[in-house]
Amino acid sequence: MVWEGLNIPRETREEAQGHGAAVVWFTGLSGSGKTTIARALERQLFHDGVRTMLLDGDYVRHGLNGDLGFSPEDRRENVRRVGEVARLFFEAGSVVLCTFVSPYRADRDRVRSLIPEGRFVEVFVDVDLEVARARDPKGLYARSQAGDLEGLTGVDAPYQAPVAPEVTVETRDVTVEESVESLRRALVEAGVVPGGSR
Repeated sequence: MVWEGLNIPRETREEAQGHGAAVVWFTGLSGSGKTTIARALERQLFHDGVRTMLLDGDYVRHGLNGDLGFSPEDRRENVRRVGEVARLFFEAGSVVLCTFVSPYRADRDRVRSLIPEGRFVEVFVDVDLEVARARDPKGLYARSQAGDLEGLTGVDAPYQAPVAPEVTVETRDVTVEESVESLRRALVEAGVVPGGSR
């Protein structure tokens, strides 16, 4: 197989569209608020004229990764595949928002290595386990407590929190709107998106 470069380079796309590309990787326990914040951020960025793509764990597991379970090996493969898809959208000039528990640091670091320095933004959506249990939007913690679900991250499977994420959002203490503003500010400071709304 002979590798060919992109037909239209990412830098050309970025110049034409007036903003850079990036991968914003949301990680945290189920119920932390990853998807809620990412969806709100995407709406804001879209309103600002930024090309976006949201890759959500539930959506991906219904299609691309429908053949994977939740063993450590399957979790790694889930993140590996998503990382490759995120890179494709990145090279197409998009700000790619990825919302995955992604419990292992090594897997997240592997995705980071696919993206140029300064264009991967790891977002640790931090929440106490008890708060996540109380929210339980998918009923996973209730199923785990009832003995109907094994291997739930943070309960009976490990979660390795980021050591030095670009952004930490503590959702017990801040609103969705405040979270979106801090993330948008991080993208502005990284030179990915313009400072003002269009």
